[in-house]
Amino acid sequence: MGLSEEELLAAADELLAEAPQLPSPAERARLREVAGITQARLAAALKTTTQTIKNYENGRSEPRSPRLEAYQRILNGWAAKHPAHGTPPAAPATQPQAPTAFTRPVAPAPQTDPVTSMPARATANTTQHPTEPGPEGRRLAAPRLSTGGKTREETGGKTAPAALDPRFPAGPLAVLDGDGTAYGIGGIVLDCPATTIVELVEWTLTRSGLGAAKLHRYGTDSDPLVVLTAAAAAKFGLPERLEDRRGLRLPQDHPVVAQVTKAKWQLTQRGFGPWPRIYRKAQGRDRQCVQLAILPWDALDSRSWPGVNEAEMHPADIARVLGVYAQRVITPRGSTAVSGLELMTALRPPTRPVRDEETGNWTRGHHAGSLGTDPLPPAPPEARPEHPVVVRTGWTGGFVNEEAYQWVRDIDLLTGEEAALPYAVGLDLNTAFLASTARLTVGLSEPDHFVRPRFYPKATGSWLVDLSHVELDPRLPSPFTPTGRRPTGPAWYQTHTVVYAQELGYDVDILEAYLRRETGAYLDPWHDRLKAAYAQTLADLGVTPDLTDEAFLAAMEVHKQVDPAMAAVLAAIKATVKGGIGKLFEGPQGAGYKDGEEWPAMKRPTWAPWIRNAIIAKTRVNMHRKLTNMAKFTGMYPLAVLSDCVVYPTASTNPLDFLPYTESGKPIPGAFRLGPTPGRAKLEGAQSMTWAVDLMEQGYNPARHIKGDGHDAVMDEGE
Repeated sequence: MGLSEEELLAAADELLAEAPQLPSPAERARLREVAGITQARLAAALKTTTQTIKNYENGRSEPRSPRLEAYQRILNGWAAKHPAHGTPPAAPATQPQAPTAFTRPVAPAPQTDPVTSMPARATANTTQHPTEPGPEGRRLAAPRLSTGGKTREETGGKTAPAALDPRFPAGPLAVLDGDGTAYGIGGIVLDCPATTIVELVEWTLTRSGLGAAKLHRYGTDSDPLVVLTAAAAAKFGLPERLEDRRGLRLPQDHPVVAQVTKAKWQLTQRGFGPWPRIYRKAQGRDRQCVQLAILPWDALDSRSWPGVNEAEMHPADIARVLGVYAQRVITPRGSTAVSGLELMTALRPPTRPVRDEETGNWTRGHHAGSLGTDPLPPAPPEARPEHPVVVRTGWTGGFVNEEAYQWVRDIDLLTGEEAALPYAVGLDLNTAFLASTARLTVGLSEPDHFVRPRFYPKATGSWLVDLSHVELDPRLPSPFTPTGRRPTGPAWYQTHTVVYAQELGYDVDILEAYLRRETGAYLDPWHDRLKAAYAQTLADLGVTPDLTDEAFLAAMEVHKQVDPAMAAVLAAIKATVKGGIGKLFEGPQGAGYKDGEEWPAMKRPTWAPWIRNAIIAKTRVNMHRKLTNMAKFTGMYPLAVLSDCVVYPTASTNPLDFLPYTESGKPIPGAFRLGPTPGRAKLEGAQSMTWAVDLMEQGYNPARHIKGDGHDAVMDEGE
């Protein structure tokens, strides 16, 4: 049957006039989460409320025009970048052109998991068949993991595929060996012809295809990372180890440094150390910067990256570990502590494009919700004794001391019944400090000083108040001091600590305060991305939220053996949380420092001790709530607390025998409960009660010995 052109156009217009079809509510939530966007941020973009977004994602309501079209456009964009598992990513409207300097493009990727699939360690009995080999790059067929000879199927890998950005076909990083082989993610293997550091930098920027897309629309793309093995470092003329163990950098007259300078490249203030960054000033929007990591110089600290070294892993497996971390967290820019800070800035860029109404030109303006481009000054009680603001003003009014718990119960308060119990069991909270950053309001402007102000629970800042009159059970640590001892007089506290004093039923009489008028949930996207990375990596190790408590304990018992590479990623994520928070209050380094001088760390916008105070105060208060509820529901009191680990005297080593449950078998809210979610507990270890009492009598904390890892137990100030 024939149709006129007018009829066909009318039918087309009718179809276009229909309401856009949105994906299912569950898919909407998935797309938002995989894009790393919070519900609050999406609500702000759509000019609506967070509850409305929740309704969209649980199917209770649907958007209407014009919000409907905007919402669909956002979802379509996310769907193109993050297709559902098993669905190939949508092809762009116009295929991006590779840079002209890519004389030999990298081979196209097969349909494999680009993050977790890596070539097997080459052995005398292994034959590798590259597909579509080229002079610059190749992929190894049928990649296998180097996990004790087991294949991915045997180790039960479940990591969902992650699509590579077409602008960076080789992925975010590569591990370069001495023969010029550069191992990337997903089985990518590049041939690097460079024989000098300068040639390596130029190859990386023009021919490698390495890099990663920005995490925020106002941010910048991640610089490519090249990790050098010992053989590669020797090939480029680098020494086997750094002689300067304090400064951790090559001397300025070293031939490699001179070579870089002669070629008109620059090094950052860190110099040429374990994590040198080599760059030229950006021309317009084009960054020219390469990040290197020198493995023989201990670029990957064994505490944060357990087992990730040349003695235990093939370069391909090191690339796999770092690649998973890069795609779930951020491309490493230094230690995990440094990467934690870099992630904060990448998710909350300090500036955004702003149009000048008079000239019509675009300039860089302040990005609301960020810390800006210049460091904010601390209030005197929030600073360190050596800080210029303290030395210059002669401040003697004391300092905020919001630190994690390091408390041991007085041995005289231990009852005979408790001492007769056979075991001391440690419970550790999963990423407790990360859990405290969720929906945490922090100051984003300079502090204002107030004398005798009224206390406002929603105001964020530091308060001088006397809490020594608060009477609490001596078998529990005080929630107001890191030692757990009762305060002896007026002291400076962060808002969360003072709010908790009110929650306990006590009046607070404020003597002084330093408060910030501009506030915001600065760490929300940081929390969301790290929480998702932590949960996804735990799931790869067989620990999922749907497990029963019995199955959870069994899975946690063996999770590090399931896949050592993913276990290393998990350790790095946890170190990123604690190290990043610690670096918010990093002190001066070097024996030559004098009080009152500025030091490099305090010149960063992310040097924000008041934010660290808020995180730790909230974490310590949350711990005290759980301890109080545990005593209320079970009659059990702790022997000791160290940071996020608490030790109880028990009749068995199984937490299921003493944690509080309802008659129906459900965990009682408010007390400790098991699970992989941040803030929930896991079994850290158990020892004999006699052993624990002996430590207490000697003044030692049993939690430190049960936890067994001081770096993980106590939050430091970063490196």
